[in-house]
Amino acid sequence: MPRNILFTLLASIFIALLGIGIIAPLMPIYATRLGASGVGLGLMVAGFSVSRGVLQPFVGGLSDRYGRKRFLVAGLIVYALAGITYTVAASVEHLVLIRVFHGVGSAMVIPIAMAYIGDLAPVGEEGRYMGMLNIALFSGVGGGPVIGGLFLDTLGMNSAFYAMAGFSGLSVLLVGVFLPPRSAGSEQPESPRILSALGQMARDARIVGVLVSRMATMLILVPTMAFLPILMTRFMAATGIEVGMVVASRTLVNAAFQYPFGKVVDRYNRVALLLTGSLVVSGAVFATPFAGRLATLIALFALMGMGEALVWPTLGALAVEGGRRYGQGAVMGVFNMAMSAGVLLGSIGCGAAMDFFGLQYAFYLTAVFLVLATAVAAFLIGNAPSSGSEEASWEKVTREAGA
Repeated sequence: MPRNILFTLLASIFIALLGIGIIAPLMPIYATRLGASGVGLGLMVAGFSVSRGVLQPFVGGLSDRYGRKRFLVAGLIVYALAGITYTVAASVEHLVLIRVFHGVGSAMVIPIAMAYIGDLAPVGEEGRYMGMLNIALFSGVGGGPVIGGLFLDTLGMNSAFYAMAGFSGLSVLLVGVFLPPRSAGSEQPESPRILSALGQMARDARIVGVLVSRMATMLILVPTMAFLPILMTRFMAATGIEVGMVVASRTLVNAAFQYPFGKVVDRYNRVALLLTGSLVVSGAVFATPFAGRLATLIALFALMGMGEALVWPTLGALAVEGGRRYGQGAVMGVFNMAMSAGVLLGSIGCGAAMDFFGLQYAFYLTAVFLVLATAVAAFLIGNAPSSGSEEASWEKVTREAGA
C-alpha cells in the first residue's frame, strides 16, 4: 500500500507541476499583451508569493489535524480553475487577482505533498524519499515550458492555460481515487495547534537553522533565473535558445542527482553535506559573471545544479525529522514559507544590488550571503539536540502545546 500511495502522489504532483511549467514562461508575455508594466509584473509575482507564503503554515497545520487529502484535492481544483480563469482576464488587475487565487491553491499543493512524503519516509530514508519528490517537481516544472511553447506556437496562448487546467484536473482524479486521507505511517497523537507549533518551532534552533538555509538557497533563484538572460544578452549576445540551454543544464543535473544524493544524505553527516552543497552552489553563482563563453556558463550551471541536488534532499530530510515532532504539515508549511520569503528578499536585495553597484554584484553578493547564512544554519543545526532524542519527542511537544 505505501508504494502505491507513493507512486500516486509522485505521478499527480508531476502532472500538476507539468501544467504549471506550461504557463510559467508565457505569463510575462500574456501580461504585457494586456498592458502590464514592470510594476504590474512585480505585483503578479508578489500576489502569488504573498498568498502562498502566508497560508502555507496554517494549511499544513490543519492537514495534520484533519487529514491531507482534502487540502491537496482543493489545491489542485484551484489550479484547474485558475487555468480556466486566466483565459478570461481582461486587464492586468484581473491577472493580479488570479495570481493571488493561484497562490492559495499552491499553498495547498506543495506543502501537503511534502507532508505526505514525510509521513511515508521511514526513519533513516528521509533523503531518498525527498529526492524522489524533488525529481517529480523538477521534471514537471522543467518539462512544462517546452510543451507550453508548442501550444503557443500551434494553438494559441489560451490553449496553454486550458492544458494547465486539464493536467490539474487529471491530478485531481488521481488523488481523489487512489490517495487515502492520511498516508501510511502518519498515525500519531493529535498534533499541536498551529500557533502553538509555530511557537515551539521558533524556539527550536535545529528548525530555525533549516529555515535559514532554505531561505538563503532560494535567494539565488533571482540572479540565476531572472537576471541570467540580461547577463547573457548584455555580455555574450546570447540567443533565447542559448539561455535555455544554460537553464536546462542546471535543471537536468539537479533532477538526475536527486535520488543518488538522497541516498547519500541518509548515510552521511547532513550538516557537512549541507555545507558542501551550499559552497558548491555559491562558488558557481559567484563565478557566473566571469564566464565569457557559453560552454563555461553551461558547466557552471551544471555544477550549480549538482550542488543544489545535494542541498535540497538534505534540507528536506531535516524538515521531515522536524515534522515528526511538530507535524509534517506544519513544518512543511513553514519550510515552504521560508522558500517564498527567500524569493521575495532576493528580488528586493538583488534588484538593489544591480541598481547601485551593477548587474554582476547581484551574483557576487548573493553568493557571499549564501555562504554566511549556511554557516549560521550549520551552527544552529549542528549544536541543537538531535531530533531523535527522547526529550524532544512528539508526545512532549504535544503536551507542552496543550493540544
